Amino acid sequence: MAAPVQNVTAVLGPTNTGKTHLAIERMCAHSSGIIGFPLRLLAREVYDRVVALKGAHQVALVTGEEKIVPPGARWFLCTAESMPSHDAAFVALDEAQLGADPERGHVFTDRLLHMRGREETMILGSEALRPMVRALVPDAEIVARPRFSTLSYAGAKKISRLPKRSAIVAFSAEEVYAVAEMLRRLRGGAAVVMGALSPRTRNAQVAMFQAGEVDYLVATDAIGMGLNMDVAHVAFASLNKFDGRRQRRLTVAEMAQIAGRAGRHQRDGTFGAVTEEGPGAFLPEEILAIEEHRFPRLEELYWRAGQPDLSSIDALVADLERRPPPGTPLRAAPQAMDLAVLKRLAEEGWVRNRVRTPSMVKRLWAACGVPDFRKVGLDPHARFVSRLFGHLSEGRGIIPHQWFADEIQRLDTIAGDVETLAGRLAAVRTWAYIAQRPDWLADPAEWADRTRAIEERLSDGLHAGLTQRFVDKRTTALIRRIGADTGALPVTIGAEGEVTVEDHPIGRLDGFRFVVEPGARGGDRRMLLAAAEKRLVPERARRAQALADAADVQFALDDAAIRWNGTAVASLCAGVSLARPRLVLDRDLDVLDRAGRDRVSARLEKWLATSLHKRAPALAALDAIARDPAAGPALRTVAAALEAAGGLTQRLPLRGPLEALTQEDRRRLRVAGVTLGALDLFDPRLLKPEPARWRSVLLGLRDVAPPEPPVGATVLPRGHAAATLAAGFRPLGVQAVRVDLVERIARAAHDARQGRKPFAPDPALATSMGLEPATFERLMAELGFRPAGGEGGWVWRGRPPARPTTPTPSSANAFASLAEMFAR
Repeated sequence: MAAPVQNVTAVLGPTNTGKTHLAIERMCAHSSGIIGFPLRLLAREVYDRVVALKGAHQVALVTGEEKIVPPGARWFLCTAESMPSHDAAFVALDEAQLGADPERGHVFTDRLLHMRGREETMILGSEALRPMVRALVPDAEIVARPRFSTLSYAGAKKISRLPKRSAIVAFSAEEVYAVAEMLRRLRGGAAVVMGALSPRTRNAQVAMFQAGEVDYLVATDAIGMGLNMDVAHVAFASLNKFDGRRQRRLTVAEMAQIAGRAGRHQRDGTFGAVTEEGPGAFLPEEILAIEEHRFPRLEELYWRAGQPDLSSIDALVADLERRPPPGTPLRAAPQAMDLAVLKRLAEEGWVRNRVRTPSMVKRLWAACGVPDFRKVGLDPHARFVSRLFGHLSEGRGIIPHQWFADEIQRLDTIAGDVETLAGRLAAVRTWAYIAQRPDWLADPAEWADRTRAIEERLSDGLHAGLTQRFVDKRTTALIRRIGADTGALPVTIGAEGEVTVEDHPIGRLDGFRFVVEPGARGGDRRMLLAAAEKRLVPERARRAQALADAADVQFALDDAAIRWNGTAVASLCAGVSLARPRLVLDRDLDVLDRAGRDRVSARLEKWLATSLHKRAPALAALDAIARDPAAGPALRTVAAALEAAGGLTQRLPLRGPLEALTQEDRRRLRVAGVTLGALDLFDPRLLKPEPARWRSVLLGLRDVAPPEPPVGATVLPRGHAAATLAAGFRPLGVQAVRVDLVERIARAAHDARQGRKPFAPDPALATSMGLEPATFERLMAELGFRPAGGEGGWVWRGRPPARPTTPTPSSANAFASLAEMFAR
C-alpha cells in the first residue's frame, strides 16, 4: 500500500474538534476507504453511520470478534489490529497517540508508519502527537483543529449533587457498579458503559441515556476514545487506575481525553471530581492544562516488528523482541500477552515437534494472538491457547466440532447476575474471535452466526440485568417531578388503593397510611414516602370525609381496634370506667389536618356510644348510677362493683351493700337490666355472643380479657379456658354452668320446696342442660340445700357459712338464703 507521503494529513487537536467526523466525510468522498479505530464499540458506531450513508451492501465491519464483509464492500470500518492490507483510496487511523500505550501501542505505531491510502491518508490524534508525526512522517501536513466548545472545571461535587446529563468515570467494574448503585438509590439510576460490553449492550445502555430515560452515565475510560454521547459534565470517581502492571495516577493527557467527552459540538462542557481533597482531587496545574489543552508532547512511541520472521519459533521470538531502528523516537514495546503466551508454549516439547514449517509457525503465532477477553491472566490463558493450538496442529488442523459446540452451549444462558452475564459475554467473545478465523473451523460461517446469536442474547440479558439492577424508573419519575415548578406529581390511586406515578407503582394507600412498594430499597422508601405524603393530601381528606359520613355498618370492633371498611382507624384504651373507654385515633390519621381529625374523632365517638348502648346497655346504666349523687351509698357501691366487673360478679362479696338496698334501689337495678341472682349478679344480655365479645374487649383494656366461650354453650368442662365466672360460667365440680342457667335451677328449686320439708326437684331441667349428677349435687349445696338422708330428696338448711369452695377468687363460694332472696 505504499504511496507518496505528500498525501498524508495529520489532523491534531483535543476532543470535540470533529476529527472523526472529518475522516468519515473524506472517506465517503473516495471510491474506497479504511479507518482504524481504537475500540470495537467505536468501529461499530461509525459503521452504523456509514451504512446509513452508503448502504449495508457496500460497507464492511472488521473487528477481532465480528466481521461483516459484503461482496464488493468498498468502505471498511475496523479496529486498528484488524485493518486489512488491501489497496484503498483512503486510509485513516483514529486516536493515533495510542502508540504510546504500553499494551497496544506497537499496533498503532505500525499503522502510523505503514498504512497508506492510494489517494489520501489521515492521522487523527491529540496535539501531543505532533513531534512524533514530524519525526516519523516528516512530509505530512499537520492541521490543528480547535475545540468547538469550551471545557471548564466545575469543581468537586458529591455524587448526590451532580447535574443531570453527567458521566461519572471509574476505572474498575467494581467501582462502576458501586457508583451506579448509588445513583440508582439517589437519582433513579444510570446507564453503564464499559469497554468489555458488547456493542449491542453498550448501544442499548447509551440509548437509555440519550433518550433521557436516565440522567446519568457511569463508564470506564472507554468513553474517552471518541464514543459520542450527549454529556454535559464529566465527573471523575477516581484519578488512579491499574494499567495492567501497577496502580498509577492518570496522565494529564488521559484526564483531558476523558474530560473532553463533556460538551458536544457548540455546547460547552464541564468536568470535575467527586472529592475535593486527597488523591481523587485535581491539582491546579492539571486543571489549567486541561482547560487550555496543553499537554506534554510525546517523545517516543512503542514499536514492535509488524511483519516478524516466521521461519521458526526462535526466529519469531527474536524478531518480536528486536530493538527498534536506531535514531528514531521508537521504543521497544513491553512484552504483550501474545508474546508471553508464545514464549510459554515454546517451552513445550510437543509444540516444537509440531512446529517445523513457516506455515505452522504462522499458525502458532495466530493462536497466540487470541485476546484474553476473560482477563484470567497469563497462566490460564496460556493453557487455553495450548489446547487450542493442539487441535490446530493435529489431524485436519481444525477445531473439533463437539468441543466448540459444547463450550458455546455452556455459555448460552442468560441466568445469573450482572457479573455472571458479563463473564459469559467475555468468554463468548473468545469463541467469536476464533470463529472469525477462516481456516480454524470446518464451517466458520455457521459458527460465526451461532456465536453472534449467543452474544446478542447475552447482550440483551446483560442490558436487562444492568437496567434492572441500576435503573429504577419509578424513582426517576419521582425525581423529575418532585419539586417541579409547574404541574403536580401525577399520582394515580386505583380501586384497591394502589398508588402509581406515571404508570410506575410506588406503593398503596391502606386507609390513610401509605405503604411503600415492597420491592423498594432503603433509600427509595424514604423518598417514595416523602413524595406520597406531599401528593396524597387531597385523597386523604376525601377519605376522612367519607369516614365522617359513613353508616354504622361500615365500622367494626376487632379486639381493641376500630375498623372502617376493614382498615384500622382508632383503638380503645382504658378510660375512667369500663363503660367509658378512651378512643385514640390511629397514628396514620396524624397526616390529616386538625379539622379532618376532629370530624373523624366525632364520628367514631358517636358510633362507639351507640354500639355500647346496643351491645352492653347495662354497663352505661350502672356507670350512671355509680356517679349519681342522688343514689344511696349502697346502691352506688353495688353499681360501681358490678360495672367494674363487666356486668357480672359474685353476690357474696357484696352481701353487705345488697342487704342495705331499698326497694327503689332494687327497682333501678332491675330497670338497668341487672338480675340479682342467688349466687351472682349479672345482666343476662351480656351472655349473648356479640355482647360477650364487647364485654371481653372492654375488660381486656384494663386486665387480661376473659376468653370468649363457644357460641351457644350452656355447660363447659372445668378445664376449659372459658370455664370461669369472669366469662359467665360458674365452676361447679367438674363442670362450669352458665350463670343464668344456675339462676333458673335456683328458682325451680325454690318453687319446688315446701318450707324445710324434704322435696325432690324435677331433674328434667338439669338433665336438659347437660349437668352431671355430681355437678347438680354441688350446685344444690351452693344454693343452701342438703340431702334428706334416708328419706331421699333435698332439705333446705338455711343460710350456709361463707366459705370459698375453690382456691380461685373468681369462683369463691357465695351462699345465700333462697328464702331471704325471694322474700326481698
